[in-house]
Amino acid sequence: MNDDGTRLFTIGELAGATGLSVRTIRFWSDEGVLAPAARSPGGYRLYDTASAARLELIRTLRELGLGLEEVRTVLAGERTVAEVAATHVAALDARIRALKVTRAVLSTVARRGAEAEEMTLVNKLARLSAAERQRIMEEFVAETLHGLDTVDPDIRERIRRTAVDLAEDPTPEEVDAWVELAEMLQDPQFRAQMRRAVEFNAAGRRPGEPGGRSLWFAKRLVELVAPARERGIEPTGPGAEQVLDDLFGDADRADVLERMTAGFDERVARYRELLAVVNRQPAPPHAEDFAWVVAALRARAGR
Repeated sequence: MNDDGTRLFTIGELAGATGLSVRTIRFWSDEGVLAPAARSPGGYRLYDTASAARLELIRTLRELGLGLEEVRTVLAGERTVAEVAATHVAALDARIRALKVTRAVLSTVARRGAEAEEMTLVNKLARLSAAERQRIMEEFVAETLHGLDTVDPDIRERIRRTAVDLAEDPTPEEVDAWVELAEMLQDPQFRAQMRRAVEFNAAGRRPGEPGGRSLWFAKRLVELVAPARERGIEPTGPGAEQVLDDLFGDADRADVLERMTAGFDERVARYRELLAVVNRQPAPPHAEDFAWVVAALRARAGR
C-alpha cells in the first residue's frame, strides 16, 4: 500500500487485472512509458490505479498502430491524442492506396499470365507518379504534333489537353488499361500511325480555313451513319452507297479511305477506349459509326 493508503499492485496482479502479459508490461515499463508508482522492499515494481488507467491508454494507442515514441509524447502531453490520430489517418490512407495499387498490379499480372520481366514492368508503370504518367503522354503528343502548324486548331487543342489521370486507388481494370495504354504510347508504330493521321488533317486544310471543320465532319458522319445502322443497312450493301454520297460527294474515295483508315482504325479506337477507362470517363461514342464508313469504303475500293 502507498503512503497515502492507495493500494499498490505487483506486475503480476496488474497483468491479471488488465489481461496483458507480465512480459509486455515489463517491456513497456523498461521503455519508460509506464513508470512504477513505487518499489517493494525487495526492489520489485509496484503500480497503482493510475498506472492501470495509463496502461489501458497505452494498450489502446498501441492497438491503433502508434509506436512507443509517439505513445510517450502523448503521455507526456507533448501531443494530443487527436493530433496523433490525424497523423495516423493520413499514414493509413497512404498505406491503403499503396495496398490497392499492389492488389491491382497482382490482379493484372495474374490475368495476363505475366512472367517476371513483364511483372516488373507492370509494377513500375502502375507506380509512376501522376507527373511521370503525364510526361509519357506529353512526349507522345509532342511527337504527334511537331511541325504540323496547319492542323485544325480544335483538333490540336484536343490532343494537347489529353491527360492520363489514373486514380490513386485504381481498380485492376484501370491498371490493366493504363499498362496497355503506356505500352501503346511508347510504341513507335502507333506513334507513327497517329502522326500520319494528324499529317492528313494538316495537309487537307486550306489556308485561312476556320477551325472546327474536322469536328463538324465527325458530327455529320454520325448524323448520317447512325440512322443507317439503325435501319439495318450493311456497309457492304447497296443502301450504303447513298450514305457515302451524302457524306463525301464527289471526293476521291481512295483518298478518303486512306485518311479514314489512318484516323479511325482498331488501334486508334482502342487508344480512346483505354483513355476513357484510365480517366474514369464514359466510353467514347460512335466508334461503330466510323468503323461502318471504313468498311463501306473498303467494300467499294476495288470496284
